[in-house]
Amino acid sequence: MLIMLAQGLFFERYYREFKVNELKQSMIQLSKQYGKGDASEREVSYLLGQFSNETSASIAILDEQMNRIRINPYFIELQTPTKLVTIRLQIEAMSMKDIPQGLHIGESLTVDGIFMDQQSTILSPVKFQSQQSELVEGLVRVEGKIVEMMLPEQHSYNPYYQDTLLNDALWDWMIRADQDESHMQNGEPIQSEWMDPWSGVKYVVVTMPFSNVEQNGGYLFALTSLQPVGEAVVILDKYMIYLAFPILLLVMFLSFVFSRIVSKPLLTLNHTATRMAQLDFTVPADIHSKDEFGELSQSMNTMARNLDTALQELTVANAKLQDDMVEKQRLEQLRKELIANISHELKTPLGIVKGFTEGLQDDVAEEKRERYLSLILNEVDRMNALIMEMLELSKFEAKAIRLAPQTIELPMLVQKVYTSFALQLESKLLQVQINGEASVVVSADPKWIEQVIVNLLSNAIRHAVEQSVIGINIYETGSGQMMICIENEGSSIDEEDMQRIWDQFYRVERSRDRKLGGTGLGLAMVKHILELHDSDYGVKNTNKGVMFYFTLKKSENIVLDNRS
Repeated sequence: MLIMLAQGLFFERYYREFKVNELKQSMIQLSKQYGKGDASEREVSYLLGQFSNETSASIAILDEQMNRIRINPYFIELQTPTKLVTIRLQIEAMSMKDIPQGLHIGESLTVDGIFMDQQSTILSPVKFQSQQSELVEGLVRVEGKIVEMMLPEQHSYNPYYQDTLLNDALWDWMIRADQDESHMQNGEPIQSEWMDPWSGVKYVVVTMPFSNVEQNGGYLFALTSLQPVGEAVVILDKYMIYLAFPILLLVMFLSFVFSRIVSKPLLTLNHTATRMAQLDFTVPADIHSKDEFGELSQSMNTMARNLDTALQELTVANAKLQDDMVEKQRLEQLRKELIANISHELKTPLGIVKGFTEGLQDDVAEEKRERYLSLILNEVDRMNALIMEMLELSKFEAKAIRLAPQTIELPMLVQKVYTSFALQLESKLLQVQINGEASVVVSADPKWIEQVIVNLLSNAIRHAVEQSVIGINIYETGSGQMMICIENEGSSIDEEDMQRIWDQFYRVERSRDRKLGGTGLGLAMVKHILELHDSDYGVKNTNKGVMFYFTLKKSENIVLDNRS
């Protein structure tokens, strides 16, 4: 729209100034060539004709008294068999249609006319003959080949008509010449406008003084029409009126297209940035152009990947930290319970020892002294056993125990262990029933597996109801493992206590534990021993009571070497 407005307002002025400046520069160049003073009339005609054709202007040379020097700029030179004839194309008597079009040097030409000199070398043409015709009386006919010519070029105006206006424009300018006399004395070009009273067309008149014209001062007088630019501006204005609406539609369409081209990646980047602000890095910015949008998209995708990785690592670290805090709290609780349990386990026997020791200091009856000493010894043995179990358990927790696997006859080991509990079984009227294969060989450390069976069987005896049966089942699981189950009849274990019974000093029923005995470390030791053997172990409630179970690797009757 700005271009259209500028064309309507300034194009005509710009075109006029450009045309006038070009005309002035050409006149300055012509002045330098003509001012040398040694050019012939033919060369001057050629310079003037060339100037008119290049600038679309008519040119005249004036002397110091403002009189026009008659030099015809257009001519044709014909070489006849006997001489060279110059045909002067008269401005006042001819028009463009009188001259054959498409003439070239070397072509033959026939002209009828009148000789203007005594030597019969300058001909004023009357008619150009394209075909042989009868010669009109009073005229001469010249035939020859064109060797040189200077013809007016056909422009948007009739150059012959414009040349005929030179005298009228010159006369009008001479009336006002006194006003520009000071400028002409300084050698400056004088520019003015003149209107043809017959056609109403405006012309620009440029007058330029120069020296050394036949050793005297003189002037160049040029006349050029403004009609082409005026017509062009009028047509351009009408053209713009019709073109304005399509241009407006085109501009709106292109604006929409380019705005979409620019806004689409911006919306994509904005959508991705919004998701990133919500810590969602799963959808990257899908822009693959080679411009700034593409580079920004790649940078955002790289940042999203880095942030996503950092966020995942932070999430994992936070989860691990929370787990560590929970584990720390659990360990702290276990530590408190351990201290409380140790204090409880040691406080009772120490209290008993203290009481009987004070009785001995008070000289109790002789018949009680032996019983007091026996009770003191039993409590000391009990505390010693507790401390030894704690030491063993601490070795397991510190991973200081190394197994020495061997092949073990499992039924024989079970028979040996339950025989050692004969007094406890008899006191509660309990029976032990062993079910399974008579000969089963496993690969394990016999010392510690015996300790596992002792602890589990001791635990079963303590919690079994009187006159019940303790079942020991041994069978193969089908995956190269032997399953050992020890089941007693009695109270079941609550679900929340199933996992904690393997902790140190944890007791399901604290009120009966003192009555039933035990240190509370047996199952914790069982857990560590079985984990060293890579065994599966656990506990579950049955219809009659509770069953503990664990697995051992079956051996193919091959004796293994002891391991350090």
